[in-house]
Amino acid sequence: MKNKKTLIFCAIMAVLLIIPLFTSDPFVLRIVTECFMWVGMAITWDVMAGYTGYLNFGHASFFGIGAYVTAILMMKYGWSFAATLPAAGLAAGLAAVIAGLPTLRLRGAYFAIATWALQLAIMQVALVLNITGGPDGMRLPPFLHPEFFYYLMLMVVAATFLLLWFLLERAPFGLKVKAMREDESGAMALGLNPTLIKTEAFVLSAVPAGVFGGIYAYWITFIDPASVLADIITDQAMVMAVFGGLGTLIGPVIGAVLVYAFKTYFWAYLSDYQVLYLIILGAMIALTVVFLPNGLWGTLTGYTGGKKSLKKGVGLDDASVDDTVEKKGAEHV
Repeated sequence: MKNKKTLIFCAIMAVLLIIPLFTSDPFVLRIVTECFMWVGMAITWDVMAGYTGYLNFGHASFFGIGAYVTAILMMKYGWSFAATLPAAGLAAGLAAVIAGLPTLRLRGAYFAIATWALQLAIMQVALVLNITGGPDGMRLPPFLHPEFFYYLMLMVVAATFLLLWFLLERAPFGLKVKAMREDESGAMALGLNPTLIKTEAFVLSAVPAGVFGGIYAYWITFIDPASVLADIITDQAMVMAVFGGLGTLIGPVIGAVLVYAFKTYFWAYLSDYQVLYLIILGAMIALTVVFLPNGLWGTLTGYTGGKKSLKKGVGLDDASVDDTVEKKGAEHV
């Protein structure tokens, strides 16, 4: 079974690696590159929600921090793009430590609200600081090589997937996280440090998101608070993970691909109906938690850990979990 999964992963990577050899259309490469990014955002969001059991409504904070770190270091201090990516991930990880130490002591809706407030606070800071360009944003030098960003995003997302798979599914760290998720009091009785483990998981979800943000900033060449710190970034990652299936890595990948394909098709043919897209996004969350409580992957495979772990981790019953997720999805309606 293990060899089969390895072969499937290698086959998928082989197909993705040769796509630019068959098409040089910038539009196609852009679509696939952005799909890679959303896969990465979905699986990193699931680290907290699915594996740790904490709803993070501020995941865009780390994406935006990474984007601004790359932009500021390149434009204000003359750093090379390659040198800014580790700094973007480090800054996002440091922000997760600073924010996680107090907020991870909270549970349920209190933690969700705290992370959402963190995202709003960072957005307000970006709006008033001169170094970030304020509401006018920042413009980066264009680098018109779509193949470069295609391969870079693919490699970073693939590396993130493998790292998370090893740490959460094969290493002792994954057992500790799942133990905290299932029974925090029992895990503490065994000598585990809940604050430390949850903070490590928070950092693990934040660092790759910061790197994705850094790549996005240079790729798009223009960022502002509304584009890299908006609620919709967190919400879409959440929809993708919930729809695909929490508590797994393959579930958010499937969810990200399907939801992003729908989003691309919608904006290509129905771009005049922006409100309709937000309504559909909120409805997808509501319908998923009602009819596919374990996500698409969980429904197909019979895996129920995602919903169960989320319920236990946040200390809510099924109805409360559904209400919490539905309300977040309905914010934009």
